[in-house]
Amino acid sequence: MSTNNSDNNNNQVANAKSFWYEPLLDRGLVPDFVLRMAIRSLLKERLDWINLGEVEKNCQRKFDFVNSLKERPIAEHTDKANEQHYEVSTEFIKVCLGKRMKYSSCLFPKGNESLDIAEEAMLESYCVKAQVSDGMEILDLGCGWGSLSLYLCEKYPNAKITALSNSSTQREYIESIAKQNGFENLKVITANIKEFDFDSSNQFDRIMTVEMFEHMKNYEFLFEKISKWIKPKGLLFIHVFCHVDQPYDFTLGDGWMSKYFFTGGTMPSVDLFLYFQRQLRLVNQWVVNGKHYGKTSEEWLKLLDKNKKPAMEYLAKTYGKENAVVWYYRWRTFYLAVAEMFNYDNGNIWCVGHYLFEKE
Repeated sequence: MSTNNSDNNNNQVANAKSFWYEPLLDRGLVPDFVLRMAIRSLLKERLDWINLGEVEKNCQRKFDFVNSLKERPIAEHTDKANEQHYEVSTEFIKVCLGKRMKYSSCLFPKGNESLDIAEEAMLESYCVKAQVSDGMEILDLGCGWGSLSLYLCEKYPNAKITALSNSSTQREYIESIAKQNGFENLKVITANIKEFDFDSSNQFDRIMTVEMFEHMKNYEFLFEKISKWIKPKGLLFIHVFCHVDQPYDFTLGDGWMSKYFFTGGTMPSVDLFLYFQRQLRLVNQWVVNGKHYGKTSEEWLKLLDKNKKPAMEYLAKTYGKENAVVWYYRWRTFYLAVAEMFNYDNGNIWCVGHYLFEKE
């Protein structure tokens, strides 16, 4: 059976539903307990869709997906990623995140840490896993609002940090914080990885990337490109969210999340990158239970609700005053959906993957 036909049929079903519930969500008319139940139901539908019922068919589906990635562009709908996340008002993001502005899963070793402490716990875990030391040249690839870059500047004052993202809004924020803190070991580049390349003489001891690979497609091309930026025996550290077993696309017509927050995105499986070991070799791998991401998003939701008034003002700057209320409730729904997804089945279905690759 062709998995492509199956995927197309499911997308048509999703389209047929036509998101009739959107006006209710956009006006905040669905109570959270009802919304959470609905999200869990949709998650179960997703699991039923990606499980073909037999181990042979599931294995073939994954292999077909891996091969399809090799024929696709390095990324799709990158303009949408910026639109949906990265060019939103920095002031809005600040009222939702912790003090490090980490827009990705945090780590709660005891389960009761504050968001600020959980941000630092995850950042520190990256440094340990990536075997970072002072004096290294490090690239933060897809740097977001600079949580990792700025942490590295602070922790390793003799290191040379380069941050790369395709958002000018993020660059302006990162540079302002670096100046405020007197960091002189940071360079921020705004560019699209699809077209950008470093000079052949510019190589790094470490490349670290956090929740960027989920926006990518052709990992074979991406790994080959990145490998040229790494010094011999240098290391690539990757943090992604992922499904425990099956990778899949977020496509237009596929659901509310695809439409508003993750157009063109990829849900990797835990083992997806193991299929792309040509220029880079996997030397270590870790899985972080999804409940850490679930708690992270619950904390973001609490902060958004606590700061509703300023949040609405900042959203008006991005989406227009007439759309501020709509987007406030869309961001609430997004945080709820992320929390429910990663808390599903006690965090054992959707989780966080960490990977360490070495250049031969």
